[in-house]
Amino acid sequence: MIQVERTAMTKPTLHLANDYGFSRSLTAGPLHDRVTALEDLGAVVREPFAAADGTEPDSPQWAWRIGRADVNAVPQADGVFAVVNGRSPDEGVMVEVGLAIAWRKPVSFFRGDVRRCSDSEGYPLNLMLFAGYGAEDWRHCWYESLEDPGDPDRALVRWLAGDAVRLVALEPGVATAGDG
Repeated sequence: MIQVERTAMTKPTLHLANDYGFSRSLTAGPLHDRVTALEDLGAVVREPFAAADGTEPDSPQWAWRIGRADVNAVPQADGVFAVVNGRSPDEGVMVEVGLAIAWRKPVSFFRGDVRRCSDSEGYPLNLMLFAGYGAEDWRHCWYESLEDPGDPDRALVRWLAGDAVRLVALEPGVATAGDG
């Protein structure tokens, strides 16, 4: 295991990986509420739909701008908060989680959806999404209710307060994103 600590003395930044911004009703409700809740916990939240150059969903290349904003935002953020609802979670959110793993960023997962979404009894989603953590460590970064992320005994609140996050060390010789 390796300990990953934030490098800045300022508030940590969280990239909010989500698909709520594709729906006006979800943007006005759950997305706004999630951003506010994470900010109240002490994070600076970077929400990709807000970074789409102010363009509307009907405008040319809006979706492409969202994707580019995501790809650029993940390595710049200190961590990722991923909303993983749906029978199969949003593919874009899954790419963002993969980028976070490659960039060695801590990931917190929120799933309020009660439907089963895994072939494994041991994991609530595809086991590769938890590859950055130890076999049991991912459980401290898994949240199933809107109140869970504020639990002071769980990873997100502790990390926002400055505690290190334990990620799995890579095998010798394996490069990470950004190594060149």
